[in-house]
Amino acid sequence: MADYLSVTTSVDSREAAERIARELVERRLAACVQLDGPFESIYRWKGAVEEAREWRCTIKTRADRYDALEAALRALHPYETPEILAHPVSGGGADYLAWIDESLDG
Repeated sequence: MADYLSVTTSVDSREAAERIARELVERRLAACVQLDGPFESIYRWKGAVEEAREWRCTIKTRADRYDALEAALRALHPYETPEILAHPVSGGGADYLAWIDESLDG
C-alpha cells in the first residue's frame, strides 16, 4: 500500500488552490485534489507569530509520481516555503486504488 500517497499543501486563496489542483490533475500527477477551507493558521515565520486564512489541498497520488508532483507544487505555489507533506496510504479500497492508477496512467 505504500505505493500510494496523500499529499497536503495549503495556500492563501481558493483561486490558488483551484489552479494548483487543476494543473496537477491535468498533468496526471494527481488523480484527485480535494479542497477545503477557509481555515485559520497560526505559525511562526521569520521570527514572528503570524496568522493567515488558508485553503488546504489534499492530493491523491502514487509514490512514483511524488518527485514530479513536488517539483510542480514548488513551481505553482505562491509561498516561499510551501507546506508539502506526503503521507503514505496504509490501506484502501482496491477499486479506489485502481481508479488512482487509471487516472494517473491514462
